[in-house]
Formats: sequence, C-alpha cells, structure tokens
Amino acid sequence: MTSRIIASFTTRHDGVSEAPYTSCNLGLHVGDDPAHVRENRARVGASLGLPLEAWVAGEQVHEATVTVVTEELKGRGSQDLESMIPATDALITNVPGIGLTTYAADCVPLLFSAPDVTAVGCAHAGWQGTVKKIAAHTVRALISHYGADPARMQVWIGPSIGPCCYEVDERVATQVRSAFPNAVEQLLTPNENGRWQLDLWQANVTALLEAGVLAEHIHREDACTSCRVDTYFSHRKEAGKTGRHAGIVAILQEKEGN
Repeated sequence: MTSRIIASFTTRHDGVSEAPYTSCNLGLHVGDDPAHVRENRARVGASLGLPLEAWVAGEQVHEATVTVVTEELKGRGSQDLESMIPATDALITNVPGIGLTTYAADCVPLLFSAPDVTAVGCAHAGWQGTVKKIAAHTVRALISHYGADPARMQVWIGPSIGPCCYEVDERVATQVRSAFPNAVEQLLTPNENGRWQLDLWQANVTALLEAGVLAEHIHREDACTSCRVDTYFSHRKEAGKTGRHAGIVAILQEKEGN
C-alpha cells in the first residue's frame, strides 16, 4: 500500500441547502436542516474518496487546543453535533482513512501536511485563535507527537476574510500587537473610521514561520470570503445568518500499481 495526502477547501456551491445556507453548507451548528448538511457532506466526501463516516470534527471554541485523533475517534462529529470532539480547534492524526475537518465563514481554515512522517492536521483560526497562535501549536503538536520536521511541512491557508474587509477595534488590535510585536505594521493598518484593518492571513504566516515552517511551504488562497460571497460563506457580510465551508485533510491509502 502507498499513502497520499489530500488537502481541500470547499465552496458554497453544488449542495442541497436552501437560503440563507445556499447551497453546500457543511456546518451542523448554524440552524440549517441537518439532513441537508449530511447530504452536502456526503457529496463532498464522495468527490474526495473519503466517506462521511470517516470524517472527524471538533467543537470550535476559539482557543488553541490541539487534539490527537486516533482510530477510536473516527466519525466523531461527522453526522451530529453531540459526538463532536469537545472544545478543540485543531486536530492532528497519522491514521490513514480519517478526514480531519475544520469549518469557517470568515475565520481562517488551516491544513497541515507532514510528509516525512505521513501525518496531517487542521486548525480553525479566528482572530482569537490567531493571536493565541493555534497555527504554531498545531505545528508543534505534529513535531511532539509524530516527530515531524517543520522544515518539511506544507501548510495551506484557506479562504477567509481578508485585510480589505476585516475591520477590528482597539481591543483586538492591542492583542495583535502583544502576540506579534515584530510584525505590527504588516498586520494592522489604520482606517478612516479610527479602527484597524487586520490581516489574518499574514498573522498566521508569521506564527507558522516562528514555528519553523518554511515560507515557500506556506500556500495562501488569498480569497476574501466577504468579497466573494458568490463562492464562499461570510458571517460578517451575511449578518451572521449563513453556512460554513470546510477545510478537509486526510491520508489515503492506495494499492500498489493503482
């Protein structure tokens, strides 16, 4: 058997959910019909060769906890909220056939591959997770649990609200300055409203670099969810009533010669 790692971000298209979750909403926690969400997830899973029963989801609470996903946790949170792994925003595994998933509609979805040890991870980074450096925590968890080399990791930063649209107040800006004292000018731009435009993409890049990931191994979508509600969900642009797209990463095994 040979292994390959898949990493994918979904869009809001080609699902069965009705407005305001139109149409491929993958979030069970937003008020959509759960049957529609399960059908959407099943369709995405089929397209990736990753059945819904293999998905794993955490209860995203804007913290920096990383959970190691074992075979026994396979399927947790895939079809209902009650079975989600509690209070975790990042997942890692080296078990083939498990799909780690993270859900967002402005927050930053992050996917990780450690090819030297055949391990993967995902993380959910809103502004709180970003300043708590969940990206770096996930890298360090892959190192400590599996012996991964951060210089060989690949990380994908998915669609999320961009610096063009993400206005924050001084309370948030203060925490950004504290977390990233050497990158303040890159991350915060004053605007005409007396507030700040925050670059979550670059903030997560900064955290990844601090953790030892190489710049050339960090892949940015640079797709602003607020600008592109035709393609992605945006909690801010759609006034909090919308769906969730997902980041999905997995190790798939294939027979030799296929």
